[in-house]
Amino acid sequence: MKTVIEKQIELIERGAVNVISRADLVKKLEKSQATGTPLKIKAGFDPTAPDLHLGHTVLIQKLKHFQDLGHEINFLIGDFTGMIGDPTGKSETRKALTVDQVEKNAASYKEQIFKILDPEKTKVVFNSAWLNKLTSKDFIMLASQLTVARMLEREDFKVRFENERPISIHEFLYPLIQGYDSVALKADVEIGGTDQLFNLLMGRDLQRVWGQEPQVVITMPLLEGLDGVNKMSKSLGNYIGITEKADDIYGKTMSVSDQLMFRYFELLSDLAEEQIGALKEEMAAGRLHPKAVKQQLARELTGRFYDAVTAQRAEENFAKIFSQHDNPEEMPVVVMPAAAAGIWLPKLLVEAQLVSGTGEARRLIQQNAVSLNGDKVSDIEYLVATQGELILKVGKRRFCKVTFT
Repeated sequence: MKTVIEKQIELIERGAVNVISRADLVKKLEKSQATGTPLKIKAGFDPTAPDLHLGHTVLIQKLKHFQDLGHEINFLIGDFTGMIGDPTGKSETRKALTVDQVEKNAASYKEQIFKILDPEKTKVVFNSAWLNKLTSKDFIMLASQLTVARMLEREDFKVRFENERPISIHEFLYPLIQGYDSVALKADVEIGGTDQLFNLLMGRDLQRVWGQEPQVVITMPLLEGLDGVNKMSKSLGNYIGITEKADDIYGKTMSVSDQLMFRYFELLSDLAEEQIGALKEEMAAGRLHPKAVKQQLARELTGRFYDAVTAQRAEENFAKIFSQHDNPEEMPVVVMPAAAAGIWLPKLLVEAQLVSGTGEARRLIQQNAVSLNGDKVSDIEYLVATQGELILKVGKRRFCKVTFT
């Protein structure tokens, strides 16, 4: 029989890359159980973009694990540090955000995280609450805790220094300030991505300086995107946004490779490890088709950000489009004026917002990825008659109904 602590450790370590240190974590959990005092769990997010994708939710899912175990969740929005810019993984100095950008993005974050976390049991904190109170003397004292040589051990700073790329002094303050956040919160555990390890360990160092028990550091992997190679990123277009339409979340999840889907199960699913293991065994034995397993993942993720009924409808729409070659029940509608000479197909695709420009439209037409009323069109000079209604389809998931008046 596993003890309560062993069960907690098993859930906490699920998917984690580093736990520094496991012995410290065990001690903290034992103390929490003995005293009935929940641990303070911290994860920081700089409000650099208004929308979250599944890659961001890897950390939030780990916070949910701690929340389910009864611990206190501190979702830290770095409104102060967001105006500095996290230098992690950057080859040049990041542009600082304005106060208006920070406030707008932070408000959006707060709305989105509660699709996963319980709002009644989550503390949303802003590091400006304590950092704005630090004096210039306090900042000098904070900066004295780290040498330039130690800072240049960071890979991103090291590379920039060796390549003679500029490093601004204020960027050196970032890991110190992130570490001080742990001091201000008296955090027991901090969670971050593997790229944040240097900053997370700084929290342990500064807590020792301030006479606090060092936090446990847990790093989570960077989730691979839909291409299965690069980390999930909006700039690479390989992401699933949690505010996307239900049909898109479901459809994009179904495009994940059979191998990668179990990575998503491990890092994103609420299923227990034993249940995930059972799915693997059933699939390996041929008793369960990979598509059925992926459908379960797609339903769970779509339902998390919408609801079970919407997820089921998305599955039905997916089946219509891909299995029955039918059109979805709901699609965008564009009303356009009729023209005697017709309209050039690439221009129509742009007007219908199915492509970003006529260059992309030409490329997709040449790849036989564009259909007009169910018929493929491969002529980039094709003129569309502007009469009545028609259905445009680009790729596998982009649809639009055009009505000419």
